[in-house]
Amino acid sequence: MKNLANMFKEAQKLQERMNEMQARLAELEIEGSAGGGMVRVTMDGKGQMRKISIDRSLVDPEEVEILEDLILAAANDAKSKIEVRVQEEMAKLTGGLPLPPGMKLPF
Repeated sequence: MKNLANMFKEAQKLQERMNEMQARLAELEIEGSAGGGMVRVTMDGKGQMRKISIDRSLVDPEEVEILEDLILAAANDAKSKIEVRVQEEMAKLTGGLPLPPGMKLPF
């Protein structure tokens, strides 16, 4: 039974560290860019957009499709950077042990 109590204590510690990591990720800001930095998207660690910056030279009513593509590319760039950062944080938290398939943390 002592072993079971130790497992519960370790699980509590892991949960506390997970909560701390989620709080840090929520405050994190990661920038993605496209078009040589002419379009930049800033997201938080949960993937929510916080800011979009567009170089004024791109604003042309005749080329809206290009601007849309660049915004999409910048958002995808930021999102992929967030995923890498979350994986790095999870590796620190779990000591490098892989999570079971289908278990996506921290969200």
